[in-house]
Amino acid sequence: MGQVARDGSSSITSRATRDIRKKRKMNSRDGKAGWAVLGGVESVAAKEPDHPESGSSESGRSGASPAPHGDSGKPVRTLKAATWAAVVLCLAVTLIHVALIFLHVAPANAISQQYSKQINAWVLPVFEQNWRLFAPDPESVNRQISARTMRTAPNGTVQVSGWFDLSGVDNSTIEHNPFPSHTTQNMLRRAWSSYLETLGGDDQPRSERGVMIQQYLRNIAADRIADHRGGEPFDSIQLRVVTLPVGPPGAAGNGRRVTMPPVDTRYLPWWKVAPHGTR
Repeated sequence: MGQVARDGSSSITSRATRDIRKKRKMNSRDGKAGWAVLGGVESVAAKEPDHPESGSSESGRSGASPAPHGDSGKPVRTLKAATWAAVVLCLAVTLIHVALIFLHVAPANAISQQYSKQINAWVLPVFEQNWRLFAPDPESVNRQISARTMRTAPNGTVQVSGWFDLSGVDNSTIEHNPFPSHTTQNMLRRAWSSYLETLGGDDQPRSERGVMIQQYLRNIAADRIADHRGGEPFDSIQLRVVTLPVGPPGAAGNGRRVTMPPVDTRYLPWWKVAPHGTR
């Protein structure tokens, strides 16, 4: 019996030992498996930063993809070319303008005489140059410029209107006006001074500029009368210029008797115009 008990206890001990070893092996295997799983998770996590890039590329394929570098550079090159072309054109026009103005104000020479028509066509009347800024010639007379019209009726009768004071309208517009327009101050006055310079006293133009100035003065008068009369038709117009000399300053206060030049009245010839008042 004792021997049997010993054998039984030893067998029980050996079984327990085997069970313990099996559990240790199982635990070791589970640990390795867990480590392998954790390592896999770590490796996946380590690779996760690459996924956003791939996702962005995929989203780029699915969404609006950025334009290639070549396509975006083409409009920029076109804009630069257009800008350079505009700059070159502006510089060329500026140089030509300066050269024509220089030839206009410079003393007569072979180039200015050969290309006088082209120079005058560019300079006059917008870019006219003179020395009055440095040597002003103030007005020493007052001029009253008036105009009247004539109309021939279908039955042959001639109707002549009364005189309309063109310069008086300008003077009334300038008076008490702190900012009078350049047109009101100078258009009619400069047209008449240019007429005197180019046509003289016989009213006969001797150059293309004289013809242009004559038409310019006539059209100013015709347009103003047509506006004043509300479109009343007429087919001819005549101007009258009354020149009133201006006395020296302080002559009346000093009590001195100053001989004034006589008042000069000049009648210009009748000029034909279109039925509506302008040619």
